[in-house]
Amino acid sequence: MERELISQYEARVRELLPQLASGNLRLAADIAAIPLSMRGFGHVKQANVVLARIREAELLHRFDPVK
Repeated sequence: MERELISQYEARVRELLPQLASGNLRLAADIAAIPLSMRGFGHVKQANVVLARIREAELLHRFDPVK
């Protein structure tokens, strides 16, 4: 799971970089910080990943409401 999370993070950053602007920089930083909440082991980490994905979806919608 760890390697997959890293790959997903790298892909997300690559997706955000071309869209960065002064108006969305803080939001992009918040999105990039999402993995910091994916702590724990086993079922604890899995639950935190689910919560992080929900938060990420909310932030991504604010970043680019068209998607």
